[in-house]
Amino acid sequence: MSVFAEVGKFTGFCADSIRSLPRRPFQWSEFVKQAWFIASVSILPTALVAIPFGAVIALQLGSLSRQIGAESFSGAASVLAVVREAGPIVTALLISGAGGSAMCADLGARKIREELDAMETLGVDPIQRLVVPRMMAGAVVGFLLNGVVSAVGIAGGYFFNVFMQHGSPGAYLASFSALGQVPDIVSGQLRALIFGFIAALIACYLGMNAKGGPKGVGQAVNTSVVVNFMVLFALNFVMVAIYFQIIPQKGS
Repeated sequence: MSVFAEVGKFTGFCADSIRSLPRRPFQWSEFVKQAWFIASVSILPTALVAIPFGAVIALQLGSLSRQIGAESFSGAASVLAVVREAGPIVTALLISGAGGSAMCADLGARKIREELDAMETLGVDPIQRLVVPRMMAGAVVGFLLNGVVSAVGIAGGYFFNVFMQHGSPGAYLASFSALGQVPDIVSGQLRALIFGFIAALIACYLGMNAKGGPKGVGQAVNTSVVVNFMVLFALNFVMVAIYFQIIPQKGS
């Protein structure tokens, strides 16, 4: 029953946070501060992780395409894999692992110092003041980071395909138009935005409900990372399945 109770509390927390979105005044300074912080701790690891992702995809698909005699489409398959899957997933992992854990630790520390209780006593809504800016910052940074991941991943795949597997430079990018389409890019960007939004919500919820002093904050941070990974992977599967049902694919 405790699991269902937590799910119910989190659902109510999400509803309160979404209801607080249009309320004024919006905390622009907190939003900018959090967005800059999340980007600063995430952008370098994200770019570094995107390179091997793109390289592994390019190497695996390049080898497979040669075996089945479809080398001209290796670039299209690599780019689609990065744009559709690798980009949003890497973004989700880094946002939840780096940015989300920091959000959870910050709010957890405020909770055990009773700052959140003091804010409520003074008539300040902690959700509007602290959660909404972080939620929007996670969504915006996730959207922007996904573009970085896609660009770096495609560049890494291009390098390994052309220089290590002796693929055709022009065919690597030109073949994308044969299988790729605009909704593929839109889907990846939208998923990254939603992943950042949800990762921030989960981190804020667990941070604001931390108990047991500093040890409880550490446990909340660990739980935040684990739960974020599980939820985002499951959500990614659902969204990809819906996408393939709604958007007709080229060549099908």
